[in-house]
Amino acid sequence: MRFSIIVRIYLVVAIFFLTSCGGGTSSGGNNNGDPPPPTDSVSGSVTFKGSPLADATVTAFITNSNAIYQQATTDANGSYSFSGIQTTGNVPGDYQFWVNKPGYGFYPSVSDPGRATRADYTGQFQGNGVTDIAIYFTVIDYIALPNAPLTGANFSAYDGTNPRVTLAATGQRTTYVTGDDASVNQGVAWPQTRFTDNGDGTITDNLTGVVWLKDAGCFNPTTWSTALNEVQNLSSGACGLNDGSTAGKWRVPNLSELESLIDVSANNPALPASNPFVGVSNAIYWSSTSYFGGEEGSPNAWAIRLSDGRYMNDYVSNVKATANNGVWAVKADAGGAVKLQATGMYVTYQAGDDGSTQAGVPLPYPRWIDNGNGTVTDTVTGLIWLKQADCINGQWSTAIAAVNSLANGQCGLTDGSVAGNWRMPNRNEMQSLSDRMENNHADFFDQTYIWKSNQAVYQSPIFANFISLQYYWTSTTNAADTSEAWTVYSCDFGVYDVPKTNTGYTLAVR
Repeated sequence: MRFSIIVRIYLVVAIFFLTSCGGGTSSGGNNNGDPPPPTDSVSGSVTFKGSPLADATVTAFITNSNAIYQQATTDANGSYSFSGIQTTGNVPGDYQFWVNKPGYGFYPSVSDPGRATRADYTGQFQGNGVTDIAIYFTVIDYIALPNAPLTGANFSAYDGTNPRVTLAATGQRTTYVTGDDASVNQGVAWPQTRFTDNGDGTITDNLTGVVWLKDAGCFNPTTWSTALNEVQNLSSGACGLNDGSTAGKWRVPNLSELESLIDVSANNPALPASNPFVGVSNAIYWSSTSYFGGEEGSPNAWAIRLSDGRYMNDYVSNVKATANNGVWAVKADAGGAVKLQATGMYVTYQAGDDGSTQAGVPLPYPRWIDNGNGTVTDTVTGLIWLKQADCINGQWSTAIAAVNSLANGQCGLTDGSVAGNWRMPNRNEMQSLSDRMENNHADFFDQTYIWKSNQAVYQSPIFANFISLQYYWTSTTNAADTSEAWTVYSCDFGVYDVPKTNTGYTLAVR
């Protein structure tokens, strides 16, 4: 949360006039008889599975001065309120609200004049002397203006038993070793009819609900910026469309949406068999998701090679200004068997990009629950993960065998689990941990956040010893070369093919 020196000067000036100007001749009181300045109030409720959640702490943070303004605790009805919020001054007060209670994550719902948004709180925490690893809160943002109280500033709580999304199966059908993707077969099964041709130049994916342009080759390969502009101008009458769509209805898919098309059992292209698309290329296709490089700019964007489903982040084929990649288009979600989670990106670099549209189910805050028994729950998916991220290390088949036998007493576990409870995550499960606002996931997962204001520990590491610059195995084999498995690189969390005979780390899941 970075504010200019000018804003701080305005605040000082505003405070000076409020405290020094009055024109009266006597001490104390309101000398000219004017009514006191108006104040606002903020109120709402916190619920868990529709029932009130008591004893949750709601924090009101004023961004103008980068300080906690007040805190409130929800009552037996799950209700909370703040009053006396000042609405005067040259610079309106910008307040942000979030909720904490051990064992829960939270997502807000609010109407005007508030809005639910992600916010960068990195500057509030002590750096590690080398880098400041970003931390983002999901908050209600509210600007205190006269006669604009905020009611219905509500939050829903999640503990993993009510996940915000349910992951789909990867599509892998061949078993290579016991405990791999196909043998475990995790995730929501694909509908018997995966795609519906709507007869108007559009295709609905019945698994995800995403509506795609039928002609995946209508646009010539081009740079990222041009791709976004061309797709935003797409309308009925072009690219075989007769759906009545107008300019602005279409967009380039974000990384989650593009990934959702990948069938890991296929290659050339890595799309589900018998799909109704035309013009599909084996080449690299753009996503609208930037590789986060700071709010000032990002020279690269995520892309996927459709010949096999590999992510591209090589600073050549994903450079926005110079790489010419394939362009596909999507529009509004029609509702499917699963909902895709948002990528986490919220910074806009160009109209129509991931940061501006933020398609998908947003991420709650806090997202992660440390269960105190060597496991961590992700409130987005409900998956339970092994906290110790460096315990299992070996070749692919050896690592799968180690995960199959993982149990209480190993790798810091005190959860009572027995052999067979754990599995190596498949490609979709491992990828679900990502937050595309982080450009070094390993450091983020292993970071301790300490308030600058009082040196108190706010958040301990999510995972213990998440190793940087390493490939973490998934249980999913690369169909284009079955001697390889898909891995996730610990820093950028891209999906890359690696020989199964290599040594890699494993993050177990159940």
